[in-house]
Amino acid sequence: MPDLDPGPSRIDTSRPHPARVYDYILGGKNNYPVDEELAKRMLAIDPTVTTSARTNRAFMRRATEWLAHAGVRQYLDIGTGIPTEPNLHQIAQAVVPDARIVYTDNDPIVLCHAEALLRSTPQGLTHYLEADVREPARIVQQAGEVLDFDRPIALSLISLMHFIGDEDGAYELVHRLVEALAPGSHLVLSHATSDVDPKAGEEVVELYRRSGVTLRPRSRTEVARFFEGLEPVGSGLVRVSDWRPDTSEETLLPPGEQVTVYAGLARKR
Repeated sequence: MPDLDPGPSRIDTSRPHPARVYDYILGGKNNYPVDEELAKRMLAIDPTVTTSARTNRAFMRRATEWLAHAGVRQYLDIGTGIPTEPNLHQIAQAVVPDARIVYTDNDPIVLCHAEALLRSTPQGLTHYLEADVREPARIVQQAGEVLDFDRPIALSLISLMHFIGDEDGAYELVHRLVEALAPGSHLVLSHATSDVDPKAGEEVVELYRRSGVTLRPRSRTEVARFFEGLEPVGSGLVRVSDWRPDTSEETLLPPGEQVTVYAGLARKR
């Protein structure tokens, strides 16, 4: 297991980090003024961001529940973010107590709170790996110490890939991760889009750029490329609120409001 005390010097509070901005939007307290400032500016441009974040969390819950009821017992969650209950392992292990989960993130503040991600059921196991999605070979190698890559794994990429630009090979990174998975595995992915309001999308991208953070919203057609060669499950690739929706409060949208996130789940044949 990694050392869970990264030390204050490793946390860069001089510029915002997507995990901390997301934490602020969800009402969390594990963020800094620089994260709050970016979040507030983004909300001024697009007030639906909070609804999108909330429904994105609800999608993670529904997708994980579906996978667990389908018998999936292994999960690789990349871009975990700051723990927000219920966490993925709590959802999966409530259905499949012996599920094994590997969380992966590259933000030291997530590492600080990783203890919350390691509270597994006695039958199951959770593990935290500090790594970047741009290191797929390293992730697979180290996750392989906990997960059996010869058996099905659910690869979870929730609100992550829109922070990876085309120049960094976003599609190739996902395809390399999927290639490492056994048949019967699944890809769970949600991704920001500018399809709803292109002008607001451009303004948010520029806001992130000035803060030193890459943001690359993608169209529905572009997001669909991440799922090439896979078999869609459930509603296919849809707005995050429309993937197997239920009647819970966190799924229902305010009248007339749209979300700016696509989501899908697909199976590797």
